Amino acid sequence: MSGDRSETRLNRVLPGLGYLLGGRRAGAPILFGWLSGVAIAIGARDRIIATVTGGPIDEWLALLTLVVLLAGSWWAGNRRPATESVDGRSQWAIAWRRFTRHRTALLGLLLIVVLCAIALLAPYLAPYDPDVMPADLVANRFLSPSLEHPMGTDRFGRDILSRVIYGARVSLSIGFLAVAIAITIGTLLGALSGYVGRWVDALSMRFVDVLLSFPRLVLLILLVALFEPSLALVTLVLGLTGWMGTARIVRGEVLSVREREYVEAARALGFGGRRIVLRHILPNVLSPVIVTATLGIGNTILAEAALSFLGLSVQPPTATWGNIIAEGNDASLVDAWWITTFPGLAIVATVMCLNLMGDGMRDALDPRTER
Repeated sequence: MSGDRSETRLNRVLPGLGYLLGGRRAGAPILFGWLSGVAIAIGARDRIIATVTGGPIDEWLALLTLVVLLAGSWWAGNRRPATESVDGRSQWAIAWRRFTRHRTALLGLLLIVVLCAIALLAPYLAPYDPDVMPADLVANRFLSPSLEHPMGTDRFGRDILSRVIYGARVSLSIGFLAVAIAITIGTLLGALSGYVGRWVDALSMRFVDVLLSFPRLVLLILLVALFEPSLALVTLVLGLTGWMGTARIVRGEVLSVREREYVEAARALGFGGRRIVLRHILPNVLSPVIVTATLGIGNTILAEAALSFLGLSVQPPTATWGNIIAEGNDASLVDAWWITTFPGLAIVATVMCLNLMGDGMRDALDPRTER
């Protein structure tokens, strides 16, 4: 009892510390989140004051993220642990429990959360303005990594660390939004095709086959080249060219689920097709969709980086990981290696973490795995 009280007191001072000293590994990310939020609030106090007195929308978003980080860390460190048994939990709660046992997948999730937090907190974390060139351009261009510029500078004297941090906002936004568009279209079309069947199924699947016959990169280049590249256009094009695989997966799952007893019972009760699909079929085919979405985000980030390298994505001076690499390609890879190396490492780390998450979700959502 006294141990629980001391743990509670420690958590009130430093959320997560009591859990960590009590042997619970969940205390480590809670403590890290709290200390990181406090450090950012102290280090960026002048910028926070400027935001409150009338900052732009991205700084208000960063301030909201900081508040959520601190409040969430405090809540997680001081909430009462759940006492519900595993048998009384929902299938999603059981899947989450399995996922947390997958250490590499959990590490991937934590790193993705950290990357998203860095992207949202960019105005408070970036040491320099990512788009502003210094007054003395000659003296500040192509500087190698140092304490003043940890990732060096580019040919315009701009800080690479600041551009990588701000580039995360664009690259991650494109990845998540494009996959959301693709998953929505693919799920709806696949569910419709699998449930209705007959000529609807045949026509929609032949349309999918035609689209899959075109190499995606060639199709992306063709569509983007027809219009002026922008963030909205690139996101929309990547989303509209990435739904075909999801449609096939959902169709296959729906063909299996629609013949099961609970669906037959719903038909016997007189429920309409829309209700059966939305309330009884789709919730039972979401597991492979979630895994596909997780893996698709990484592929979308790579596709956007390829378009940026070709000059067909978001245009400079707006920073994305892809166009930073493209700008570094104009310089010597030997004399200015840092320009391409650091954004390249950011892409590799993000895609690897997403793949680890996808593997963990696949195992956690597999009903054949043990509880």
